[in-house]
Amino acid sequence: MPLSNIQVALMITVAAVCTFATRLVPFALFGGKKGVPKFVKYLGDILPTSIIGVLIIYCLADFKSGEIIVIIPKFIAVAITAGFHLWKRNTLLSIAAGTISYMLLIHFIF
Repeated sequence: MPLSNIQVALMITVAAVCTFATRLVPFALFGGKKGVPKFVKYLGDILPTSIIGVLIIYCLADFKSGEIIVIIPKFIAVAITAGFHLWKRNTLLSIAAGTISYMLLIHFIF
């Protein structure tokens, strides 16, 4: 059953409000004269690296299936992503290079 225009508009509005709220809350809680608690600062320092680690494990989870044809392009793309990041220190460029290389590998080589 297709969605009506009102339903689509409502979904976009809810998504926009939620996105705005998540951007606003840190400023409301920690803005002005209030200092950021040490625990929140610690989470801000440690979570990005932790999330990257979890994403790498999730992306390479097919290793248990044993099909080497599925695993090789993923390892190559991870290596390209890491190489670009070590070379240029640009997260967006690294992610784009890894994603593009993976898509090219699975469509044209593997």
